[in-house]
Amino acid sequence: ELVDSGGGSVETGGSLRLSCIVFGGTFSTSAVGWFRQAPGKEREFVAVIGASGLSTGYADSVKGRFTISRDNAKNTVYLQMNSLRPEDTAVYYCAADEGGDTNTLALMIWVDSWGQGTQVTVSS
Repeated sequence: ELVDSGGGSVETGGSLRLSCIVFGGTFSTSAVGWFRQAPGKEREFVAVIGASGLSTGYADSVKGRFTISRDNAKNTVYLQMNSLRPEDTAVYYCAADEGGDTNTLALMIWVDSWGQGTQVTVSS
């Protein structure tokens, strides 16, 4: 089970940090990613991190502004979001691939579980 949190409302240029707690015994081998879905749009990839934390990937739209990290001692993955823009407004979901494949997770080809989502609203 994944529980994501940390969303809220900020102004353009503000920051938020999202958290995703992974319950169960597979966190150490899981790739974990963040995705988002804006009203009327399809869910899209934001960022992904491999099981060791050494491998990360980002959507072009968030590179240089968002940072994904993980704390394996806390079974938690974070998404630090800086320089937020109105177009970042969406419901953000974390997801996990217990097999640790960042590529298939980023493409949503294989997802073992999803968080419930947390709303991020950026006002201009």
